[in-house]
Amino acid sequence: MCRNIRTLYNFEPSANGEEVRAAALQYVRKVSGFAKPSQANAEAFERAVDAVAQASQRLLAELVTTAPARDREVEAARARARAAERFPAVTAGG
Repeated sequence: MCRNIRTLYNFEPSANGEEVRAAALQYVRKVSGFAKPSQANAEAFERAVDAVAQASQRLLAELVTTAPARDREVEAARARARAAERFPAVTAGG
């Protein structure tokens, strides 16, 4: 139905509005059980995505840390390495 929601906090560059909205959409899809809502539910679905995106933006803006910002490419490479270790047949082309 939807991909895993990714961590958006403490990356350089910071998460943009598009990434936050994509995460909000994934969350609302998961909670509602709809990949695409019916016409009758479309307005409520979009309002929920907007509300979750706004709350997420506010959260990301208010969080503080002393940890150095993470690099997206480094984190993606680590995720690929973990996936290759967990699922060797899938990543080996088979």
